[in-house]
Amino acid sequence: MDIRALIMGLAFVLMWSSAFTSARIAVAYASPLLLLSVRFLLSGLLAMLIAKMLGQRISLSRKQWLAVVLFGVLQNGVYLGANFVAMQWIEAGLAAIIASLLPLLVALLSWLFLKEKLPALGVMGLVMGFAGVVIIMSTRLSAGADIFGVALAFIGVGALGIATLLVRGAVSSGNVLMVVGLQMLVASAALFPASLAFETWRVEWTWQLIAAFSYTTLVPGVLATLVWFLLVGRIGPVRASSFHFLNPFLGVAIAALVVGESLSAADILGVLVISVGIFAVQVAKQRK
Repeated sequence: MDIRALIMGLAFVLMWSSAFTSARIAVAYASPLLLLSVRFLLSGLLAMLIAKMLGQRISLSRKQWLAVVLFGVLQNGVYLGANFVAMQWIEAGLAAIIASLLPLLVALLSWLFLKEKLPALGVMGLVMGFAGVVIIMSTRLSAGADIFGVALAFIGVGALGIATLLVRGAVSSGNVLMVVGLQMLVASAALFPASLAFETWRVEWTWQLIAAFSYTTLVPGVLATLVWFLLVGRIGPVRASSFHFLNPFLGVAIAALVVGESLSAADILGVLVISVGIFAVQVAKQRK
């Protein structure tokens, strides 16, 4: 792996991990589903504009359109919608830890339902990753973490794991950024009616809301996505995915630094165990 790919990978996980803290700040001042719907509308239009400037076009098969809708609803709608709502009650670091289980969940589902072989190192990684979750959850729940918020975060990552398996390979790589923009517009269209039905709209126009919303729209929403696909094109999806083992650590570290969330010894131990588990699964996939 060359130095440029290393920098791109570190930049991606830093931006991805910071999204939970910016979302935590934003939902303190605005209704989460309304906020996310507007964010996806703006991010989607911007992504499609950049894609058009890069020469990409909307040219999808029926199977690809189905993938766009499924991924837009499940990943952007259910996954991020559940996380934004959950962060009204749970901390950003905890949400980031739960979301970082995605590589483990996808590996587990592929092993159980798609009969994909997983080497012994990968199985050990799965066991370690979920053991780390048990360590963190046992202390967090006993300390009063909101069960409903935690359940929403797990529902979100579960939806993302299912979406990843359903649409695997369904979208060609030639117009990826255009497809990502379309997925965001699908999510916006799905979340806005949900916001109308279930939320009493609340918007407090503070500088914190404006800064957090602008950041989450531009950086995790568009820039991180662009960096990710450039990274995948440079070193391939399996090697690029190995950077995910940094997400639990960076997620809790950014939350602690920016919004002052506290960390216990069990949190630190659990994050280390989860990170090692994710790394082991990714290494096992690379060897395979």
